[in-house]
Parts: sequence; C-alpha cells; structure tokens
Amino acid sequence: MADSTQRIPYSRGRRKDKFAERLKKRRATLSPSLLTVAEYIDGHRHAVLGKSALEIARATGTSDATVIRAIQTLGFDGLIDLKETLAAHLGQTDSPSEKMAVTTAELRRSADAAIDFAIEEQRSAMEALASEPNRRAFRQTVNLLANARRIGVFGIGASGIIANYASRLFSRSGYPSYALTSTGIMLAEQLLEMTPGDVVLAMMHGRLHNEGMAMLAEAERLKVPVAFIVGRADSPLLKHATVSIVIPRSKSEQVALHAPLLTCVETLMLALAARDPDRTLNSIDRLVEIRERVRPTKR
Repeated sequence: MADSTQRIPYSRGRRKDKFAERLKKRRATLSPSLLTVAEYIDGHRHAVLGKSALEIARATGTSDATVIRAIQTLGFDGLIDLKETLAAHLGQTDSPSEKMAVTTAELRRSADAAIDFAIEEQRSAMEALASEPNRRAFRQTVNLLANARRIGVFGIGASGIIANYASRLFSRSGYPSYALTSTGIMLAEQLLEMTPGDVVLAMMHGRLHNEGMAMLAEAERLKVPVAFIVGRADSPLLKHATVSIVIPRSKSEQVALHAPLLTCVETLMLALAARDPDRTLNSIDRLVEIRERVRPTKR
C-alpha cells in the first residue's frame, strides 16, 4: 500500500478559453450590434469583470438589453455566468504546493540537481530575453519609460518585492518612480499616485487578481500605457498591454524562480541609464550628497 503522506505528481491540462471558443463558433451569426458587444468584452476582459450591463452598454454605444442578449447568444446564462467564465480563464494558475511537489520530486534531494535546475531556468529566460521579439519589446519599453513623467511599478507578492526594488533603481537613476505593491483596499491609495503622463511597468505571471484588475482599470481611465513583463506568450494579459516582454519559465508546472525577472528589471535600468548618462549621473551624485548629510564621512 502506498504511503498516505506521499505526494502524487500533479498534472493539469491548460484550461480552455471558453469565451474565445464560443465567439469564434458564433461570430458569423451575430448581428453588428451583438458583435460590437462581444468584441468589446473580448478586448476588455479585465474591465468587464467590474462593469454592469449598463456600463458595458455605454462603452459600446448599445443598450443593456443588447448586452444581455449578446451574452446569452454566446451561450452564457447571463452576466454573472460570463464573469465567472472570464475570471476562471484569466485566473488560471496552479497551486504553489502542487508546483513545489512536482519540483522536489524531480530534484530528488540532490544539491547538484538544484543547481542544474536554477541554471537551466536562468539560461532559458536569458535566451528568451535575447530573442528578437523580446529585444524589440524591450526597446519599446525603454522608450516608454524614458519619456514617462513618472514610472509606476506594479507587482504583488514576490513580484512586489522586486517592484519596490525596481522603483528604487529607476528613481536613483534619475527616473522618478513609485511602487504599486499593496493588496486589498490599501492599493487604492497607491493608485492615487497614477496620473496622465505616467507609464506603468507591471509584473504579472499568474492569475489576474483584483489588484491587477484595479490597476488596469485605473490605467485605462487615465490613458496610462502599461508595459508588461509576463511569463507566457499566450497570456490573456497581453490583450491589455501597450507592450509586453515575455520571460517564460522553463517548465510552467514547476516552482518559478524570480532571478530572471530581477535580471530583466536591472537590464531595463541599465538601458535607461545608458540612454541619458548625464541624467543618471546627476541623480546619483545628488543621492551621494544627501547621504553625506545624513551620515557625514569621517575625515
């Protein structure tokens, strides 16, 4: 009999995008007004999760009755059923404990295997960063950040730690920045920092949580561009991005290491510094002057 405490390797097929499948199947049968609603929902999924039928109608120039009819024509019971389906797909993620179980089962208590795993994860990520599509996206991201009034850096959980670090890097390099890392209602106060002319750098690899939806909705309201660093080329988040850098994990079912994300952020800082060295050097010199006032150098 198997040990009841032994974990069984976990695997799960990727969830289907039910909305996209139904829209594709029924597109030809939709009237122009119903198609307008359906395409709006498809292109603004994060926003739809927080909107009423009347708000969707206003955004599409239709009526709330048309919105409900479009949703039902696509095979959903109503707006609530639609939102649950969208949230399930946008929130696709595996349990951290399941990922750790898969990873540790493969490493089998070997220190050498752990080293090889970390090297492979970093190697795969750096190869992805060096790809032409990512180089192009990286250049576009640097242009956005360099011309921003301020840079907001968004991240929750472990990504929030890196977001705080990135904000410090950008600010000390002469590019005013602020972190958007709080959870729950505390994020609302941080989002008040966001104003037109800013650019948000968002690090989101898993599910589109409420904080992410709130940030995207506020950025959309203020017409603030959002540059994403994501972990999957097929991420639903890409629909909401001005530009996206894709740093995939070597194996999505395993524990994700954050060194690749940190490397990407530091590379962005270097690119910004190289773009305007005087701006960066003046900022760092000013930082040193202020530090000496706080803690004078002994002579």
